[in-house]
Amino acid sequence: DIDSPLETGTEVKLHVPALIPEDYLPDITSRLVLYKRIAAADSQEALREIQVEMIDRFGLLSEPIKNLFTQAVLRVRAQRLGIAEIEASHDGGSIVFTDQTQVEPLTLVTLVQGDPTTFSLAGSNKLRFSTDLPGLDQRREFVGQLLVTLGRDRL
Repeated sequence: DIDSPLETGTEVKLHVPALIPEDYLPDITSRLVLYKRIAAADSQEALREIQVEMIDRFGLLSEPIKNLFTQAVLRVRAQRLGIAEIEASHDGGSIVFTDQTQVEPLTLVTLVQGDPTTFSLAGSNKLRFSTDLPGLDQRREFVGQLLVTLGRDRL
């Protein structure tokens, strides 16, 4: 459809450094190729293969690279549910759904009604969450579990 906007995929923002540092891979062309491969990966297995290749070629992954892969794994899972954006920081965040989301509306209602101090709806396509998420591990765990919950009733 020529009138629809270009699909940019799911965006995941966990507010931690998520990059391939220059001191890990000095060649900018190689870094850009890896970024493109990571962005194009459509499964956790494909991301795992890229990780293994990077370790074989360049050495152990630094924290910013691990963070990049954490975000990529969440992106793959979220794209399958029709989620446009995930943002999580130290005090909560939000999930924005596409018009073609696979998440059942009843699942969202149940989630919000079950824990209204944590979850709230902001408009027709945004779920907000308010909770203490001080570091990447807590954000990854919370968002990962939330994706499982949102995908539970998926056909």
